[in-house]
Amino acid sequence: MSAATATAGFPHAFVPHLPLKADRYTHLEPQVAMPLIVDTYPESDFATSPESRFGVNKTVAVIGSGISGVCAAAHVLKHGLSVTVFERSDGAGGVWKFDERPPEDPPYVYRPPSYGDQHHIPSDVVFEGANTDLSSLEVRFAPPSPCYAGLKTNVPTPLMGTALGDWPEGSPASVSHSTALQYIRSLAKRSGLDAVTEFHTRVEDVRKTSDGSKWRITTLTMEKDDGIPGARFVQRVRDLDLVVVASGHYNMPRIPQIEGLSGWKDSFPNRVIHSKRYRNPEKYRNQNVLVIGAGVSATDVCKELGEISNKTYQSTRNGRFDLPASVLPPNAVRVATVERFVPPEAKAEGEEPTLRNNQPIPGSVVLTDGIVLHDIHQVVIATGYIVSYPFLPQLHSDTTVDADPNNELVVTSDGVMTHNLHKDIFYINDPTLAFIGVPYHVATFSLFDFQAQALARVFAGRVKLPTQEDMRREYEKRVESKGRGRFFHSLVTAGHEIAYVKDLAGWVNSFVKETGGEPMPTHSEEFLKEYEVMKGRLRGLYPEVAKNDGRLQE
Repeated sequence: MSAATATAGFPHAFVPHLPLKADRYTHLEPQVAMPLIVDTYPESDFATSPESRFGVNKTVAVIGSGISGVCAAAHVLKHGLSVTVFERSDGAGGVWKFDERPPEDPPYVYRPPSYGDQHHIPSDVVFEGANTDLSSLEVRFAPPSPCYAGLKTNVPTPLMGTALGDWPEGSPASVSHSTALQYIRSLAKRSGLDAVTEFHTRVEDVRKTSDGSKWRITTLTMEKDDGIPGARFVQRVRDLDLVVVASGHYNMPRIPQIEGLSGWKDSFPNRVIHSKRYRNPEKYRNQNVLVIGAGVSATDVCKELGEISNKTYQSTRNGRFDLPASVLPPNAVRVATVERFVPPEAKAEGEEPTLRNNQPIPGSVVLTDGIVLHDIHQVVIATGYIVSYPFLPQLHSDTTVDADPNNELVVTSDGVMTHNLHKDIFYINDPTLAFIGVPYHVATFSLFDFQAQALARVFAGRVKLPTQEDMRREYEKRVESKGRGRFFHSLVTAGHEIAYVKDLAGWVNSFVKETGGEPMPTHSEEFLKEYEVMKGRLRGLYPEVAKNDGRLQE
């Protein structure tokens, strides 16, 4: 049967897709073809001078339409550039987009950051069948976010406004995920992003064209036709001038390599999950739950289990960003780090271990202080996420350690930070590639909006970047001050977030007289008052970080 015959009912014949370094074949092993459409934008002048790289005649790709992508696309569009947003799900919203379907389980063995969370999609087949099959295919193509049913914002709404629009009058300090989603989508709509966004489209590969003048972007789009119970996947290749990566923090789960954990997962797959798959506490009713991790997500899970579980054990390494045990509910107890998971006693050959709903896992958990936990029903791994940009494989190294990156890499084998960015935005070696949303421990929406305002002015040619040598010098000075690692992008220390925005605005506004345009604003007085209240609360939660002037010492 020919490829064209195999795809009867679809308008595109299948042809072999471009071989991509980023292709990572998982258990979906079929390595097949997909329809290819090449769309090269009209050539623009390219020269070696930095100024020629930017301007209102340029085309821009924005990867992701969470709050960082929406802010980036909206401000760039406002400054007159041509924008295309690529979003792999069916709508804007990012982490705030709730989907009752959890993503598929990640592997419980080490997987390098370059793999990301995207499954290879076989496309030399006809995807037809029941809605449940199509639903599974959608989840595999665009893994849902870690948003759970009870998720609420933990940054007050007065600190989460943007220059694109205010929150509705009377909004409470903390809002549900659905309200946050509505706000993000309202910004996208009023900024005209719906017309320039390609939904159900994920970016597979981003790399420079052979002459270095543009970025060649390979995408894969999931297309569904009304009346046809199935889907097809269409690959397109486009050349654009500038790229903004706004794909967020919460994609590739970090699975700790603890002795025996993978064995528990293999034997009892529905009893061990990463928190990205957590949706609501009901399945844990009257059960004993082990939660690994003591950050925000882990503690939120413990709180939700407060009136549901029988007993919750929260295992922690006593890291500097662990929330204090005092915030836990009465039925939760803080315990030491897990040393190993002891497997259940061996059964007869060929006999599969099965558990009734109320039956605990027939194994034990040994902690580093010698205590052994028994009668655990469920394990929730809330150990965070790996930094990963699988569509930029040439900027990943799965063998180089975080402490020893070169000047080209963006992600190393540790997956704990994004390397070689000027002001956490511009890739130093080639600032036509930029990132929005990298900093954390910040008032996310507003901080990412300030980043986007600076980015847009650079991309429009209104603000000049320092020389590569000066950007490198500033970056290395910051590395020397903060050290590499997960804390490098944190702005939790008192005054650091405010200073970061002032620095951005001061640099941007130094060009207003020369190039024109509106000055970039900084935080309002109202923001600063509310911000100090929030930071006072955070200093109480992270006293060691506050005392240590921002340097994290593991």
